[in-house]
Amino acid sequence: MKSPSHVNGHAASILITLCLLFLVSFANAQTLTGTVKNSTTGKPSADDEVVIFKLGQGMEESGRTKTDAKGQFSFKLDDAQAPHLIRAIHQDVTYHRMAPPGTTSVEVEVYDVAKKVPGIEVVADIMRIQAAQGQIAVTREFGVQNTSSPPRTQMSERNLEFYVPDGAHVVDDSATATTENGNPLKSAPVPEGEKNRYSFIFPLRPGLTRFEVTYQLAYSGSANIDPKSLYPLQHFVVMTPKAIQFTAAASSAGFKLINYPNEPDAAVQVASNTTLGQNLAFKISGEGTLAGQQEEGGAQGSGQAEQSSAPPGTPGAQSNNRPGGGLGPPIDAPDPLQKYRWWILGGFAAVLVIGGVYVASRQQAAARAVKRQSGSTPIAMQQEDDYEPAETVSSAGTAARRTSMLMEGIKEELFQLEVERKQGQISQAEYEKAKAALDQTLERALRREAQKA
Repeated sequence: MKSPSHVNGHAASILITLCLLFLVSFANAQTLTGTVKNSTTGKPSADDEVVIFKLGQGMEESGRTKTDAKGQFSFKLDDAQAPHLIRAIHQDVTYHRMAPPGTTSVEVEVYDVAKKVPGIEVVADIMRIQAAQGQIAVTREFGVQNTSSPPRTQMSERNLEFYVPDGAHVVDDSATATTENGNPLKSAPVPEGEKNRYSFIFPLRPGLTRFEVTYQLAYSGSANIDPKSLYPLQHFVVMTPKAIQFTAAASSAGFKLINYPNEPDAAVQVASNTTLGQNLAFKISGEGTLAGQQEEGGAQGSGQAEQSSAPPGTPGAQSNNRPGGGLGPPIDAPDPLQKYRWWILGGFAAVLVIGGVYVASRQQAAARAVKRQSGSTPIAMQQEDDYEPAETVSSAGTAARRTSMLMEGIKEELFQLEVERKQGQISQAEYEKAKAALDQTLERALRREAQKA
């Protein structure tokens, strides 16, 4: 017969075990509450659909509800240690908010939607061009600023329109749209009734939205290119390898050659404050590829922020990167360009995307030719998981974001350093010392990311 003390000890052990199980269960099952705020009206947004996704290997929907009259919602989390994504759908437009592990309350900001919203301006149009082996690859990037007051989202079938040259082919899966502080989302442009005219059907939320698309066309050694800009622009930029000659079709375009010391192989032409209908046509001749597609040579380091955007296994996915990565602002650039350092600092890295797509598409074209000869059937491309219909998360962009987050602080510090030097706040010796340290830090970070890739 067991002694009372032994029975009590056994009971205590069971009680402790039950308490531990309760604590573990409590830690893993947690309530996440939140509010959806309509920033157009400044009031809570009632009856909006809210979806919660558990983020792991992918996105797993784990709950769906609607906001109450006070704009509030709640979810029971099965795994509070996992990160979650909250999606609020307001007037058919989605808005997202991350909920890191341990988060117990979130606020999602939404805006009323209209087909036409005042305060929207296309502020920049950037063309990156390279040519080789009878083809031109052009990446076109637009920046659209929504400063509507009160803030609203514009949603129409022609939120951003652009032309491509005759014979141009838009590269499959090359087009993305990126909201301010968001990830690149696949958003293929739609051809319109007019020849060579396309439009993006993507909501213009308050803040900055960046659109990017790559197209190719045949090249015989020279070409006349007319961007046919449909908007007045603060800046129109053409970036080419220095091996390619650039000639403006009209002096009225006002192109100025800008020197970017961190990209010695690139020539950058800038036309500022362009007007609607202004002739921005130009001629290019010769062949050349941008730094992202050239051999390492004397340059050191690799693994540019966006180079992971190039298709894995293609040349360009392991392209070169000089210390500083082209992230510093142009020393000779006019002051207005500083307002768009988001493109200037990060834009050159996107050249690697052009190179990756350019080379990959040529390889794919060759593969298709072989398949046609052999009579084999092309393999269907696998569809990726998406955030929402017509706004698919780009896996290439997601990989690039992981690295770009690592370097964001360094990019900002490089920019600030240049500003302080221009304003005479630091001496040349102090500038060179700080710049060298930042370049070295950036190079090490990029090299680590390249080795991981």
